[in-house]
Amino acid sequence: MQCVTCSAPVNIAVIKYWGKRDETLILPANSSVSVTLHQDQLQAQTSVAASCHFEKDRIWLNGQEQSIDNPRIQNVIKEIKRRARKQKAGNRDNAAEKLNWKIHICSKNNFPTAAGLASSAAGYACLVYALQCLYQIDGDITAIARRGSGSACRSVHGGFVMWDKGQKHDGTDSIARQIQPHTHWSDLRVLILVVNEQKKHTGSTEGMQVTMETSELLKERIQSLPNKTEQITQAICDRDFKTFAEITMKDSNQMHACCLDTYPPISYLTDVSRRIIQLVHCFNRKYQEVKVGYTFDAGPNACLFLLKKDVQKFLHLVKHFFPPTREDKDFIRGNTAELMETESDDSEEDLSYFPFDPMDDSLKYIIYTMPGPGPQELPSDQSLLDEDGLPRKRS
Repeated sequence: MQCVTCSAPVNIAVIKYWGKRDETLILPANSSVSVTLHQDQLQAQTSVAASCHFEKDRIWLNGQEQSIDNPRIQNVIKEIKRRARKQKAGNRDNAAEKLNWKIHICSKNNFPTAAGLASSAAGYACLVYALQCLYQIDGDITAIARRGSGSACRSVHGGFVMWDKGQKHDGTDSIARQIQPHTHWSDLRVLILVVNEQKKHTGSTEGMQVTMETSELLKERIQSLPNKTEQITQAICDRDFKTFAEITMKDSNQMHACCLDTYPPISYLTDVSRRIIQLVHCFNRKYQEVKVGYTFDAGPNACLFLLKKDVQKFLHLVKHFFPPTREDKDFIRGNTAELMETESDDSEEDLSYFPFDPMDDSLKYIIYTMPGPGPQELPSDQSLLDEDGLPRKRS
């Protein structure tokens, strides 16, 4: 048995991918831009094993066996093997033989699945990267990851990433590339406010399809995006937070407006989501400066961008207006060590400029993170599969 274990990150789009021009090849209607989040806080982990003794292909996700006949999983496996066969043509070692072995896949996320936190992007990026390592194939794999989940191609890279929509009908130029590494913007931070970790009522695939079919606003959005994409790319390169945050917020608002413009309408945001938006704008207005920017994927959970120097001040407000009903040591998760380095001095701050009252127990928890690197291969002792190729039992 040969086994490889890898991890891959979540990415959060700041210029959203919403709508496909080709459902089969998963080709987007517009280019998109994203920030890869640090794997210390959010990651998918996948082990892939191949053996001549396995009787059939199998897959386990978060401890539960799933059907491996999922067309997207099959597309990814077939494309990886096709490229491996092409690259190893004429090779006399056992590489060709290994391609005929059955495989076992075991994957887990350390964050909620299907709740609008880009779990499929991390999962498929991790699967493709692990298969690439197992079969030792060369070249760009973002187009393969795209066949699993469109946004997965962006999780193949760390830092700040552009997914070019491409022009070719076969999708060969619809690939992701890194704009800047995660170290480029060292003081950029991210707060994820988890409103609901349950599976979303309308999946992204279904939501995109209905929006493409029925939204007039989406057509206008697609026409205006090339200019915004160019502007936010420059803002990232310049570390221009004001421009970066404003474009991010406006694009998020526009995507969700397109969802409401579908027939029947789709609403991913909740009252808590909208209150978070209001909090951000009140905060920025008080300081007469854009200090925080928000974005929402296809779900109610908020992803907030801000600079390190403003984290404690804004986090103090979040905890005041969205307090847990009981003392919860895990209410703030992630890079808490950094938070302990500095104390907030806002305990006596005047909060009268906020036109609303606290909403008790409205947030499940908060994740504090930052931009991070792309997928990586892990040591063998972190394998999710045992020596028989079955999910390892963890104590």
